[in-house]
Amino acid sequence: MSGFSFADLQRIDRARLGNEVPLELFRAIRLIGMREGLPLEGKGTTAAIGRKIGESLPVSTEEELLDLFAKLRIGLPRVTHREEHLLKIVVDDCFCKGLPVIEEKKVCDLEGAIIEGALGRIMNRKVYVRETKCNVCGDEHCEYEVRWQD
Repeated sequence: MSGFSFADLQRIDRARLGNEVPLELFRAIRLIGMREGLPLEGKGTTAAIGRKIGESLPVSTEEELLDLFAKLRIGLPRVTHREEHLLKIVVDDCFCKGLPVIEEKKVCDLEGAIIEGALGRIMNRKVYVRETKCNVCGDEHCEYEVRWQD
């Protein structure tokens, strides 16, 4: 086996503990393990990981992606702006909601990279995603700008 598919990850056989882990564990892996344990706060790693995750998601439309984001409890996404080559996606209840405010510190690059990978596959073109707002910066929600060219 060369790796795991998203379908493989959905196979859970934990009779006593079920299919959930605490948000604190996810935050520890992301914000302590990856951001503090890797060069450049792990940004290159989270970008590569997020894109691969996004590319592997079982979605074929933008709407399916947003629905799966909510189903997986990543956050509650919604499109707030749409132009010819620009999409703005707001994510409420992101994993970082409730963390201490650290001005100018955006921490949701993995989520943006997941969006990038999934939308790139769905649209069959190179997509660029940039996190423009984050709860950790003191913003009311996380927000991403999605851009592409024809």
